[in-house]
Amino acid sequence: MKVLIAGGAGFIGSTVASACLDNGLTPVILDNLSTGRAEFTRDRIFYQGDIADGALIDRIFAEHPDIEAAVLAAALIVVPESVEQPLRYYRENVAKSIDFVDHLLRNGCGKVLFSSSASIYRPGEDFSVDENSPFAPLSPYAQTKAINEAILEDTANAHDLRVISLRYFNPIGADPAMRTGLQLRQPTHVLGKMITAAESDDVFTVTGTDWPTRDGSGIRDYIHVWDLALAHVQALRRFEKVLPADGAKRYEAINVGTGNGVTVRELLNAFEEALGRPLRTAEAECRPGDSAGCYARTERAGELLDWHATLSVADGIRHSLQWSAMRDSVLRD
Repeated sequence: MKVLIAGGAGFIGSTVASACLDNGLTPVILDNLSTGRAEFTRDRIFYQGDIADGALIDRIFAEHPDIEAAVLAAALIVVPESVEQPLRYYRENVAKSIDFVDHLLRNGCGKVLFSSSASIYRPGEDFSVDENSPFAPLSPYAQTKAINEAILEDTANAHDLRVISLRYFNPIGADPAMRTGLQLRQPTHVLGKMITAAESDDVFTVTGTDWPTRDGSGIRDYIHVWDLALAHVQALRRFEKVLPADGAKRYEAINVGTGNGVTVRELLNAFEEALGRPLRTAEAECRPGDSAGCYARTERAGELLDWHATLSVADGIRHSLQWSAMRDSVLRD
């Protein structure tokens, strides 16, 4: 099977491409390299350009008419930045996604795997959520994911299109083979900030300490990015079982997480254990767009995808540290 991966030079998209290659699927990568890395496309079929570029999409399908499905992983993802620049996020994440799907339909591609997010959810009393939990997106970034899901579902019901939305929780780690990893030197997610603090002997700040969780810090479901990538492989392989071509259902949403909630303080303890020394820490109020967080109920992923996370938080921390130590030798600048 040949698969078009939009955003395939980014952290998650490149890991999905590696998992596809390891499991007999051929990725065709499309990325404008605004945040993705050309190094992550080496020895892979790669087109540099924008997902809204209709002429480029037409060329890709003309040169690869055997593409059977598309993964839409191209997006801006920084929550505080989305609060500061909402129009940019709606333009890049929503408007261009509409154009991309339109180009796919014109080229006869009727299967889309969408990278959604658990940030769309309103957590339950125990902070767990399933696919039927209510939405309460608290940032423009989260809103773009919820809006895109609605657009894709409406489009699937109106056209020859089937869509699986994978609602990611909080990816950590790197490709265990160290082919790719987090490309940013100043990452904005919590584990990246811990690594940056450790490398520079700086202070790690716990943002938000009065959430109604067991220790006051935010709670998340930290899924290893390799497990996340393998969930994509399973969704692509089982697309016809999840959404049969002759079935009435055209859209499905699936949580992709571990099913375990880990607080920021608990993650910090695990990180310090892996590092072998404590970090200097401070506390601060939560940032605009932050939430207490949530973790996944994953029964649907097991039932529909025959998938369960197998790697631990400790694995994710270990692989993140391993990648961080070698990142500068892989990336040119």
